[in-house]
Amino acid sequence: MSRGSDERSSSRREFVAAIGSATALGLAGCIESTDASEPSTTEGTTTTTGGTTATTSGEPQSLKIGTTQAYVDAVSTSAGDWVKSTFESEYDVDFEWVVRENELNDFVQRKQQGVDLGADGYVGVTPTGLVRADRNLDESLFAAFDTSRISNSDDVVDAYRFDPQQRVLPTGSSYVCIVYDENEVDAPETLEDLTKDAWADSLVLANPQNTVTGLSFLLWTVQEYGPDGYLDYWDRLVDNGLQTSGSWNAAYTAYSNQEASMVVSYSTDQVYASQSEDTDMARHQIAFPNDQGYAYVSGVAQFADSENDDLLHTFADFMLEAETQREVAVKNVGIPTVSDASLPEGMQQYAHVPENKLQYGYEMLRDNADEWREDVSRRIATQ
Repeated sequence: MSRGSDERSSSRREFVAAIGSATALGLAGCIESTDASEPSTTEGTTTTTGGTTATTSGEPQSLKIGTTQAYVDAVSTSAGDWVKSTFESEYDVDFEWVVRENELNDFVQRKQQGVDLGADGYVGVTPTGLVRADRNLDESLFAAFDTSRISNSDDVVDAYRFDPQQRVLPTGSSYVCIVYDENEVDAPETLEDLTKDAWADSLVLANPQNTVTGLSFLLWTVQEYGPDGYLDYWDRLVDNGLQTSGSWNAAYTAYSNQEASMVVSYSTDQVYASQSEDTDMARHQIAFPNDQGYAYVSGVAQFADSENDDLLHTFADFMLEAETQREVAVKNVGIPTVSDASLPEGMQQYAHVPENKLQYGYEMLRDNADEWREDVSRRIATQ
């Protein structure tokens, strides 16, 4: 039985309507990475309505999807197990997550070497991950989806779309922001505040060279200060006692251990924090300097070398269903990317959205992101 039809016909709630008004890049909550309704047939397989897929011999088809370690083993409740078990049961498919140490980079390297990728697609492709794959390969790692075969693709919020070729469909989002302890510091109203004495020695940040949160914050500063001014801003940050770490987990752990009063993290931080009655919510306040936040979006993609096209479209359709979007957002402490899904009412008050949503487009990232990241990393290395 097909899922999600009731959700697709439900009215759009104010929470996601507010997100949909964004003019915004680049899953959410506490997750970090390094960064068809009509019957159809293919040779040897049959896909039918009613949510089942099987080979002509009656055996279930198999689908292997790459993803990040965080997606299957997150600090919060992992969405990976739920996606696997639900998709398997509803579509009669043998499903396997493929997690590699270097995550998406491993598949890029395999493509370069001309060896089997060992997976059909990937969940967790970010805009910068897509750009990196395109820049390092002569042929695209991914194939475009035929969105006419994906029933909810038109309901993806425009602000979250980042691949003009439709190779990646957005399935998870949040916003990078400042999480701070209001017992220790006031909310920084501007990015410039972070360079002032009142916020000295207070901020911990995951290094932009190899983390999504760090890179997102870097891109935010470039948008605010411009390509000619952002490095001077980073010099002021370093001079004001900026602390950096090699991963988001390390940065957030340092913040949790009260080694810093602020951390660059996600705007859904309070969703996770509120789940414990013992949490001091004063240490989980959300600040959007300049009333801005940098959109963190990731999505599902199909590898161009896969011969599992029909099943990949079925999986993408499943990932964009309203019910799937809601469940994954709850488990990943994130925000749905489709306009006909919203978080449960009890969570909406804790999932904050900035007034101004920032995002760089594909071409700007392709042409500049690596240079910006390398330049800032050199400045940080001198601290």
